[in-house]
Amino acid sequence: MILRNIIMSASLLLCLSASAGEESPGERFANSPNPVIWADVPDPDVIRVGDDFYMVSTTMHLMPGCPIMHSKDLVNWEIINYVFDTLEDSLRYHLEGGTVYGKGQWATSLRYHDGMFYVMFSPNDAPFQSYIFAAKNPRDKWEQVCRTNHFHDSSLFFDDDGRAYVFYGSGAINLRELKPDMTGVKEGGIDMTVIEPDEEARGLHEGSRAVKYNGKYYIMIINWPEGRNRRQLCYRADNITGPYEKHVVLEDNLDGFPYAAQGTIVDDVDGNWWGFIFQDRGAVGRVPTVMPCRWIDGWPMLGNEDGRIPKTITYTNRGEAPSRIVSSDDFDSDTIGLNWQWNHCPDNEFWSLTDRPGFLRLKTSRIARNIYQAVNTLSQRMEGPECFGSIKMDMSKMKDGDIAGLAAFNGHSVLLSVKKMGRKKYLVKHNELVNFSNPITLEVQVDDEEEERIEIKGNTIYLRIVADFRLGKDLATCFYSLDGKVWNEIGNPFQMRFDYTRLFMGTRFAIFNYATLNSGGYVDIDKFDYKRVEDIETQKLDKTLGYNTHTAIPSSASTRSTCR
Repeated sequence: MILRNIIMSASLLLCLSASAGEESPGERFANSPNPVIWADVPDPDVIRVGDDFYMVSTTMHLMPGCPIMHSKDLVNWEIINYVFDTLEDSLRYHLEGGTVYGKGQWATSLRYHDGMFYVMFSPNDAPFQSYIFAAKNPRDKWEQVCRTNHFHDSSLFFDDDGRAYVFYGSGAINLRELKPDMTGVKEGGIDMTVIEPDEEARGLHEGSRAVKYNGKYYIMIINWPEGRNRRQLCYRADNITGPYEKHVVLEDNLDGFPYAAQGTIVDDVDGNWWGFIFQDRGAVGRVPTVMPCRWIDGWPMLGNEDGRIPKTITYTNRGEAPSRIVSSDDFDSDTIGLNWQWNHCPDNEFWSLTDRPGFLRLKTSRIARNIYQAVNTLSQRMEGPECFGSIKMDMSKMKDGDIAGLAAFNGHSVLLSVKKMGRKKYLVKHNELVNFSNPITLEVQVDDEEEERIEIKGNTIYLRIVADFRLGKDLATCFYSLDGKVWNEIGNPFQMRFDYTRLFMGTRFAIFNYATLNSGGYVDIDKFDYKRVEDIETQKLDKTLGYNTHTAIPSSASTRSTCR
């Protein structure tokens, strides 16, 4: 894989074309804008095994968790597996006695050693113990190896002599030696602080990613000093225990969004090195960027020659990923696709893909007051710069008090809900803001603001949310249709937010159904239609979708709702 940054000039394009002649038959150049994934994929750790790249990312309270992603070129990624189906540290993972919003599986380390893949992560929650999982094939079932000490923002490291370590910590960076079989810490092994941030680096200082290059040890660290920009630091030493010296290897933003930092470096099969660093992009979440890594005076300097993150990269395309990380679903399979994750642990008795083949059935199982307490809410990421998701829902079996629909789900959510009230059904556009009454159990208190209500007839409805994540936007606009052809806007555009004090993740499409009076009702979801608008300057009116992708407003086949 050859991945080069591209400067938009005719001379360089000619050079790239000439270089393409050096590639093996069947390989071809393609361009990709940064970020390479404009979706919430935070805290990435990337490794290469042969000519395959693998990545893990943080998904916290979502289940299944710890996604394993695969790529041939660092650009086209697919989800191939999850490390675990559920976490069971407390009933709060099942939305009983509280919640685990923003907890669960945090920054995870991925490594390959002696024929085995390993991951380590530590939930930022009681009992504050790290998990270690392992698998011979990352596409197969992962087995839990052990629970061990709490290692915040861990980075597994296997040295050339086979000894195993973990770098970890926030502020001070520590080193702990592990048992060779990875079943816990090694008694009498190395246990020490290796880096104390100096005065110039005080502030956020964490996110360790350790690599070894030319006999030296390198630790990548995110740093956000008070009053300064977020940046990527690198520490290096001749010995694993130090002493370590530091250098700033990246301090840049991209497209006007905040400065990028936290990630890793990885080499390709041709010996080129690349930085894989995420950037905060508002409500869509934290998105990965790819950039050259040039070894200068023994330091892995990231970005172009001027230290800037490239807006566009050119790479050797080895074929698109078989599936995107966000995609449509007609629910024809008997298993949930890997694009989907449940909010907290699902209750598997109360959802089905087989009760009515071709439909996702969501049954109510207990009483909830809001979406944050609702079991079996199914979600996917959103993508920038713009995207929309739609569902077709059969609501004929809803019970009095049931609430079902589609949401742009985050700590501050907009819901497009069908509410069954007696014999009538209403479509309601409302906003919910969650707060936590207890910092330990994270019991929720929700402010619900209704904006518009429309009585609806019939038993089928189409719901759509359009998300605009362009700089300065972060807007969600809601539509409904009774026939899938004429779309009606309801309510005003909703201001989406990323809030680390609440859910600490990007906004997601969420399909939900919960009971407020009596359980036993259900809805059937016929399909989830998804489209990402990758190039807003060249998109044209699509009357079939009832959506003008150029302007992110309803097409001429749509109307504005005025009923209340």
